[in-house]
Amino acid sequence: MGKGLKPNIQNYLERRAYALRVCFVTSSQFSQIQQQLQSVDIPAKTELRRTLLKKRQSMSMTEWREKSDRICQQLQTSVLFTQAKTILAYFSFRQEPDISLLFAHPQYRWGFPRCVGKSMFWHSWTPKDAVAIGTYGIIEPRPDTPPIDPDEVDLILVPSVACDYQGYRLGYGGGYYDRLLSSPAWQNKPTIGILFDFAYLPQIPIEHWDKPLKAVCTESRFTAA
Repeated sequence: MGKGLKPNIQNYLERRAYALRVCFVTSSQFSQIQQQLQSVDIPAKTELRRTLLKKRQSMSMTEWREKSDRICQQLQTSVLFTQAKTILAYFSFRQEPDISLLFAHPQYRWGFPRCVGKSMFWHSWTPKDAVAIGTYGIIEPRPDTPPIDPDEVDLILVPSVACDYQGYRLGYGGGYYDRLLSSPAWQNKPTIGILFDFAYLPQIPIEHWDKPLKAVCTESRFTAA
């Protein structure tokens, strides 16, 4: 391919080449090629992340509060949520949807992450418990609060910069949830991506190791992926 080709022409030829390859592959190869095709001619993760974070942080406090409350309402319509007993959640940071209204519900046991190095450790927490400021300035449970083992967990609420209609998630780039959800002890746990409507997109850039979440919840809908 010539070095002088414009990006849009190069992208077209790449897409055309993939289309021709699809005609000669087995069904087992098709899914992999389709994922590769999705990554052609779409915004890079870093640029998409920057744009969506800027939009999220531009929300007024009133809008953020109202939409967060509606997300809490949507979650409570889901069987995944209502039938769970131990739920892993998060403390809102940088205007992530605030789901703290749910934490006072006594029928649930809540767990929150504590980041140590490149790993997350989960601890049981109630509104009466103290918190600490941890990695990146995020609120965390104190290290001496009771730990939660994977086999105790029924559901994970996953904060997301974006999700797409297939359930793939865009995070902050640290890979914490990617590592967690790819480990054998956690990979089959039900997961719900939490985000605002504007960040629920038809398609986002994905990598070959990405795995879709089980469902996505915004202020206007709850969707099983």
